[in-house]
Amino acid sequence: MKTKKITIQPSKGWTSINFKELWEYRELLYFLIWRDIKVRYKQTVLGALWAILQPLLTMVVFSLIFGQLAKLPSDDIAYPIFTFTALLPWQLFAYAISQSGNSLIANQNLITKVYFPRLIIPMSAALSGLVDFGISFLVLLTMMIFYHIPLTSKMLVLPLFIILAIMTAFAVGLWLSALNVKYRDVRYTIPFLTQLWFFITPVAYTNSLIPDRWRILYALNPMVGVVEGFRWSLLGKSSALGLSFWISVLMVIIFLVTGLFYFRRLEKSFADIV
Repeated sequence: MKTKKITIQPSKGWTSINFKELWEYRELLYFLIWRDIKVRYKQTVLGALWAILQPLLTMVVFSLIFGQLAKLPSDDIAYPIFTFTALLPWQLFAYAISQSGNSLIANQNLITKVYFPRLIIPMSAALSGLVDFGISFLVLLTMMIFYHIPLTSKMLVLPLFIILAIMTAFAVGLWLSALNVKYRDVRYTIPFLTQLWFFITPVAYTNSLIPDRWRILYALNPMVGVVEGFRWSLLGKSSALGLSFWISVLMVIIFLVTGLFYFRRLEKSFADIV
């Protein structure tokens, strides 16, 4: 009986994304997500409680400084829930770009030993943050009950904004992870980039503070659309999802498409230089 030989060769130039291959390796994706979740909570004192404490304590600090002292407007919504609603997608985004940006370096032993679609690594790192998000979301629902904020039909659109947040983090993570393999000092820029990105995202303040002449430029930040979408679907009093929102969506698509092709461009050299 003849054995069929399969030869794996590196791609040349700019190559398309093999979605069929990604689907064939979906079980590996599930395994890596589960592994990342177990590693995150293994040998921890508070465990999943960290997913609640981090946004909750940040909300308390913001409420005291920006809500009580600075008296920033919050669209006639109690400032604690106003900022907590924005912190959830932000924490999901920040965790995902941190994990996915360093994912290839963290899995270098796996990359150099076996073949599989490398896209699975930053993808699994980005998706593993959904567990923390789910835990924190239960706290948000409790706060909405406490502040007598009713659930409306707009909440049915919320999963789309969650997907948009993951897509944004995955897109940025593709760029950072590929660059991190080639230039190891990229990992030191990720915390700074995340911190800078936070201040240009309307987490602690409302989007209405931005002058009209800067709205289009401000909307080039894809997280603006995500945060405003969360507030609109849950609280119902954020600005309408108009032109600025669709500009943010367009930026997510641009980041994602270019990130996918750039990642594929460098993928063939990961095992050699990681």
